[in-house]
Amino acid sequence: MKRVSLITHPLVDHHLCTVRDQATCSSEFRAAISRLSVLVGVHATEDLATGPKKIQTPICEADCRALSVNVGLVPILRAGLGMVEPLQNLLPDAAVWHLGMYRNEETAEPVGYYDKLPQKGAPNVALVLDPMLATGGSVDMVVRRLQSWGVDEIRVLSIIASQAGIDRVSKDFPDVRLYVAAIDPSLNDQSFIVPGLGDAGDRIFATPQKP
Repeated sequence: MKRVSLITHPLVDHHLCTVRDQATCSSEFRAAISRLSVLVGVHATEDLATGPKKIQTPICEADCRALSVNVGLVPILRAGLGMVEPLQNLLPDAAVWHLGMYRNEETAEPVGYYDKLPQKGAPNVALVLDPMLATGGSVDMVVRRLQSWGVDEIRVLSIIASQAGIDRVSKDFPDVRLYVAAIDPSLNDQSFIVPGLGDAGDRIFATPQKP
């Protein structure tokens, strides 16, 4: 089974232009992130298990299919919040579990600061939401936490990933599937994705950019 899915579509290309452009204002940036999240999310959920369900239409009974797995959304705070609403539109019954990380600017490694996962109630499938998969450190930490919680299957959804980040996650977690709209070749000295789009959290929430 393919573990890394690069989503190719003309609309993906179009909206990537918007999010990469430094001239894009915050409202347009958020809108483009939302549209890209839907495009990635549709692919990331295309093989979720379903079961038969008989329903009554205004005309007659009909045999349908409905999801038979419990899906949870896990945005990595704070940039992952920009992907929650579009995924909730696709999965309105999905619970949302937040895990907070901030970046240590000296080491470029994540530091966990928020975790309210309960002892029980892990979903069958967790969709980890993080617009930028750079070093892979944050995703690494989140996946380990979800595994310890008891999640059966973990899928990571990102807008842009670095090759180094993909390699790290794929090596550490060969069973985790990744869905991305773009794979960029490298990281700079500050561990930002090149060419990337800058700081996704700052651009989503219109906070000052780091120099």
